[in-house]
Amino acid sequence: MTAHRVPFDGRFSIGDFSPDPPDGMPSRKALGDELGGLVDELDALQQRLFADQRFAVLAVFQAMDAAGKDSTIRKVFSGVNPAGFRVHAFGRPSEPELRHDFLQRVAARLPERGKIGIFNRSHYEEVLVVRVHPEFLAAQHLPGVDRQRIWAERFESIRGFERHLARNGVAIVKFWLNISRKEQKKRLLSRIDEADKNWKFRLGDLDDRARWKEFQSAYEAMLRETSREWAPWYAIPADDKPYMRVAVARVMVETLRNLDPRFPKFGPEQRREVAEGRRRLEKE
Repeated sequence: MTAHRVPFDGRFSIGDFSPDPPDGMPSRKALGDELGGLVDELDALQQRLFADQRFAVLAVFQAMDAAGKDSTIRKVFSGVNPAGFRVHAFGRPSEPELRHDFLQRVAARLPERGKIGIFNRSHYEEVLVVRVHPEFLAAQHLPGVDRQRIWAERFESIRGFERHLARNGVAIVKFWLNISRKEQKKRLLSRIDEADKNWKFRLGDLDDRARWKEFQSAYEAMLRETSREWAPWYAIPADDKPYMRVAVARVMVETLRNLDPRFPKFGPEQRREVAEGRRRLEKE
């Protein structure tokens, strides 16, 4: 799973990871066929994960607006049983959430063992949006904020939080959907031009776009500081949606394969119950 994986040594540079798919990308049809196969395998692996009950899987998605988070989640997880799968989309923190530490609201929504949890945006907003808009810190009522140290402290908190989860059976995989400024403009214009996409457009998206360089700098720092062996980031090229979805699906499938979830083995007591069940059913 090394393709697109952000290094663990803190040397990540956004310029080294292209938003375009790699040379020799398969045809649209081949990508569609591969995605279908990966979706089926992900469904089968999730059934084993649910039955195994030893692990949980957390997939985090972060990106600039219009990168394709929602559609990627919808396409990649289209075959997964909803009983073992949940998506949480994190917007601006509520007043009650602001009275807690910044990790509390995500901790409350972690997947339980046997399930896959998706965070569409996440605790990483606190080192992205809040870093670009440090005035948001005022609403958090933090004691003695040192703006020179707070980002390093938050990275430290995130690394510790994710390390704790990994030690307790949560497999964490994180996706940064790497869209170019040019492609984002094209997709934002389509939200304006196409009536069935108008509802997606927010004027505030352009305010963030105007601070593109600041956001890219914040993303670079985030990826350097929090891509670790126990919680890797993947910088997924997002200018081509079919390739992006397949790349995400490949990582998800490989993550679950590595967990090797298994259906429980029956002991003598369970075998007796099955035999009794067969006897009673056949007697009807």
